Amino acid sequence: MEFSEKLQELRKSKGLTQEELAQAIYVSRTAVSKWESGRGYPSIDSLKAISAYFSVTVDDLLSGEKLISIAEKENQRNIRSLCDLLFGIADIMALTLAVLPLYPEFSAGGAYAVSLFAYRQVSAPIPAVHWILIALLFAAGCVKVLLTLRKCEKGQKAVTVLSVAVGTAAVFFLALTREPYATVMAFALLIVKCVLLYHPAADKNPVSLSA
Repeated sequence: MEFSEKLQELRKSKGLTQEELAQAIYVSRTAVSKWESGRGYPSIDSLKAISAYFSVTVDDLLSGEKLISIAEKENQRNIRSLCDLLFGIADIMALTLAVLPLYPEFSAGGAYAVSLFAYRQVSAPIPAVHWILIALLFAAGCVKVLLTLRKCEKGQKAVTVLSVAVGTAAVFFLALTREPYATVMAFALLIVKCVLLYHPAADKNPVSLSA
């Protein structure tokens, strides 16, 4: 008997609706509906809650092979979430492009580096573009972190594409304006994001698990 059938049988044996079962094990009704229709499996924590609620073992609900598969997929999903979180933090760290002394200033006394706040060496449009790029990266990072913490997959791809595009544009723009220190910093942040985006341990298509 499949898990979906076992869950329906256990639920009906107690005369529960999907909504009532969902409330009892602290998940959404949509999650229970998905499990019973065979479109997904519970997380390990939810499996434990189900087994405790119906006084059955986890092994009674799923085979050992399926449990191992779910555990592996859940681990991959957790790694992907961690990578997404770090990806967002890397974008937030784009603020360092504004506060660190990365921009060259030249005077009669020689050359020195200043932060973007004090950068006066070039004409006004160039610093303005810097601020726009940094603001876009910071905003993308905040949204990425928020979506990840809320476990919301909708919009993740769009934010990631925007982040990589703006990060790449920032590297090229800084290089064209001959700001080597800022270019290296922006490039380093871009490389970090690419590594996190294509982390080999993070499965891009994890099995559908619901809390």
